[in-house]
Amino acid sequence: MLSTLVIVFIISYLAFSLSAMVGGGAGLMLMPVLGRLLPVSFIPSALSIGTFTSSGTRILVFRKNICWAIVRYFVPAALPAVLLGAFLLKYLNPIYIEISMGLFLLSNLPFLFKNPKESLTKRTHSPLVLMLIGFSAGFLSGLTGAVGLLFNKFYLRYGLSKEEIIATRAANEVILHLIKIILYALLGLITARVVSIGLVVACSALLSTFTMKWVLPFLSEFIFQKTGYLAMVVSGLFMLIQTSKDLLLNNNGSFQANPISEGVEAKLKWQQANYSLEFTYDEGFEFEQVIPFKELSVEQQNFVISNRENAETFVIEEVHDIGKESFEVYYFNKNQLRNKLEFE
Repeated sequence: MLSTLVIVFIISYLAFSLSAMVGGGAGLMLMPVLGRLLPVSFIPSALSIGTFTSSGTRILVFRKNICWAIVRYFVPAALPAVLLGAFLLKYLNPIYIEISMGLFLLSNLPFLFKNPKESLTKRTHSPLVLMLIGFSAGFLSGLTGAVGLLFNKFYLRYGLSKEEIIATRAANEVILHLIKIILYALLGLITARVVSIGLVVACSALLSTFTMKWVLPFLSEFIFQKTGYLAMVVSGLFMLIQTSKDLLLNNNGSFQANPISEGVEAKLKWQQANYSLEFTYDEGFEFEQVIPFKELSVEQQNFVISNRENAETFVIEEVHDIGKESFEVYYFNKNQLRNKLEFE
């Protein structure tokens, strides 16, 4: 357990240090790591302990750079939303939210390749838009525990300096994190293991803030923005990988991709269903799905039975090709394939 906590501390320190250089998002970076140590519904609790500490220390260090014009609209809208998100955490599966977040983060990939003038274009928002962004951030924060990088583009395009982004984000989020910790405790989502991991994350966040205070002045605004977009893309990719694994596990699923003669075959098992996508150089793509014997017509059933011979079992696949539909039957003896036939 001690070695695990040391690893969590090191990774958390790196994540919070990187988040200071890119404008935030340590929580999203840590979600895949904590997902290996805690059940999905307990991850937001541990993250909130660490991110609350991070936001608090960043306010102390960068308090002169807070943009109160954003905070006064963002926070009042976010407070009721975080209550709603934390309440729904007991009833909604955060995995599907995290998949959507991962896809959104990946959508920032084009910003990595824009020229400097386009990347540094500034935009301001009306009070109504600021309140809508605050509500969205609060809701997703209550539901997942961390959405920092998800709204990174908003801060990057608003016209704030790197110090203002760090300070304003911290001021927007510190109260939300405190409320979430209280709510998670009331909902029974904070255990001794959650507290121990959360405190380790908090200590790393504290150390990181004071370390990065001396590093941040050496970063240019352009590098700060480009690094921010890179962090969003990388976090989105890792989030999708982790949540995809969790989704497959929760639905008794599996995925395999194997080379076949003159092509590639990908197989997906989902709950009780089996699917495969086959690509061959001569025939192109084919989509296959295992179906029950009873779904065949009487004539097709007779064909399968008449060719069974001594096979112990058989499997029927429905094959979809461009402009064509057919079936395949596989005959097995002692789990060894004995014969394969195609029919329509």
